[in-house]
Amino acid sequence: MARTPSNMVPIGFRAPKFELYDTNSKKKLKSDNIFGEKCTLLMFICNHCPFVLHVNKEIVKLANQYQNKGISFIAISSNDILKYPEDSPEKMSEVAVKEKYIFPYLYDQTQQVAKEYDAACTPDFYIFDKDKKLVYRGQLDDSRPGNNIPVTGNDIRKAFDSILSSKKIVSNQKPSIGCNIKWID
Repeated sequence: MARTPSNMVPIGFRAPKFELYDTNSKKKLKSDNIFGEKCTLLMFICNHCPFVLHVNKEIVKLANQYQNKGISFIAISSNDILKYPEDSPEKMSEVAVKEKYIFPYLYDQTQQVAKEYDAACTPDFYIFDKDKKLVYRGQLDDSRPGNNIPVTGNDIRKAFDSILSSKKIVSNQKPSIGCNIKWID
């Protein structure tokens, strides 16, 4: 299990626009139409990564708790599906149903979106404000597979609560750790 950290792009980074296939709705979605009123959690995930499997239930819990408060959730998988067929769009649809994703699960076939966001690992989390400027990037919480720390979503939860109460987000943001994105050769 590789342990790849987030690249920690600079705060204030503006979210690049994209249009990707959503494996939930079976439609192409434009970022302009799915970013949230208050903020957006954009995450790079995949079906097979043990780090993602470790936090999936908490991601769904957060979405159920915050999505009706003007916060959008967007998941993107950018892995090479020739080498990792378990990350194919068909399998993504199955995982979205099984895990009860209530948010788009987008397929980045060319990996262009992952490159534009400088994504490095799965899971990799970014929170953009209503103006699509980065206000948080990093980990969900301190839990990792095997470290016996409970999954709480605490770091993301604190960022959401700060945004919703118009407070400054903590500046000590820790990188996410996960499997590297499986790049196409």
